[in-house]
Amino acid sequence: MRYVRFVTEDGPPRWGRQEGDVIHELDGAPYEGGRPTGRAVSLRAVQLLAPVTPSKIVCIGRNYAEHAAELGNTAPERPMFFLKPPSALIGPGEAIQLPARDATVHWEAELAVVIGRRMKNVPEEEALAYVFGYTIANDVSYRDAQKADGVFGFGRGKCYDTFCPCGPAVVTEGIDPSDVHITLTCNEEVRQSDSTRRMIHPVPKLLSYLSQIMTLLPGDLILTGTPKGVGAMKPGDLIEIHVPGIGTLANPVV
Repeated sequence: MRYVRFVTEDGPPRWGRQEGDVIHELDGAPYEGGRPTGRAVSLRAVQLLAPVTPSKIVCIGRNYAEHAAELGNTAPERPMFFLKPPSALIGPGEAIQLPARDATVHWEAELAVVIGRRMKNVPEEEALAYVFGYTIANDVSYRDAQKADGVFGFGRGKCYDTFCPCGPAVVTEGIDPSDVHITLTCNEEVRQSDSTRRMIHPVPKLLSYLSQIMTLLPGDLILTGTPKGVGAMKPGDLIEIHVPGIGTLANPVV
């Protein structure tokens, strides 16, 4: 199944199940049991939004050894994580807003996991049973702030509004998180291209580890780390992230 969140010109945000160019409306979030309303709308008539409304966004850092190395960091022995506020979320087509025109702000293409049911103290071998589906996210990162703020750099460096593009849909079937290829282009030039096979800590381990620390709730979004190839964005750029089976997340930069 493929689930989206959307708006039309004359209504509030709604949820739907996408089949081709048709969206079948649901009366609530699909990961909270949303049911069909019987109404449908054309995909061409809507603006897609971020497909989740999470209580929290948990981001995994340094989960690809070559990415850790390109930033001069060592790969962690256990999963390293930080949080982004839900207010950082934007959907497909919405603009990534740089804090300043000369700011060094990097893209980070990532596979994102959407939690499907309450998850606490779950063993690794059972972790995937708690997954609702998968989507695409961009862990936008303000490097100047990360460097200036030292040990507190993951606060200001990661939490600006618009610093978590997500979408275009949540896909619940046909995605193997251990073997997903992620491609990012900047102005149609490939800048990141790698597989989740290279993750240091695979998705089941990440979810189990996080569940020992915090309760994960339906709709929570887990960003699983970015491969090598991060780089700086500038106003006027178009950032596109493609994952087979999920689609393409495209966002302009202003």
